[in-house]
Amino acid sequence: MRDATSRVVVDVTVNGLSYQREIEPRLLLVEFLREELGLTGTHIGCDTSYCGACTVLLNGKVVKSCTVLAVQADGNRVETVEGLESDGKLHPLQSTFSELHGLQCGYCTPGMLMAAKSLLDGNPSPSEDQIRKGIAGNTCRCTGYVNIVKAIDAAAQQMREE
Repeated sequence: MRDATSRVVVDVTVNGLSYQREIEPRLLLVEFLREELGLTGTHIGCDTSYCGACTVLLNGKVVKSCTVLAVQADGNRVETVEGLESDGKLHPLQSTFSELHGLQCGYCTPGMLMAAKSLLDGNPSPSEDQIRKGIAGNTCRCTGYVNIVKAIDAAAQQMREE
């Protein structure tokens, strides 16, 4: 039987970079990203999986990182909001959120961007209803979602044209 202070080694690829860390088995993925790797773009919002501020992609699938243990990511790929930007260029979702006012306070934005990325990865031409369903697990308390939906639609169009 292990005691509560046992540590385990995890190997995780985050935003294309490999990391190996010795951690406590009960460490949440969101805490691993923020505290162990310094990737603070993934927010801790509610600790109940309701708000979606902690949304990341695990092997391309949307997960709320407050509900996943870091050891469950061992040997897997994680994508966070920090991984959207490439070579100094914003991802189309990031630029359209900015241009079309898809954010106000910005607290939900990282999770919203990751949910939207997953949606567009699987469906490059979503309808408004599909966009709304794709971000349904993410709560925004500021915007009313209208400009978020517009920004995702605009990013989808921009990505199709590239």
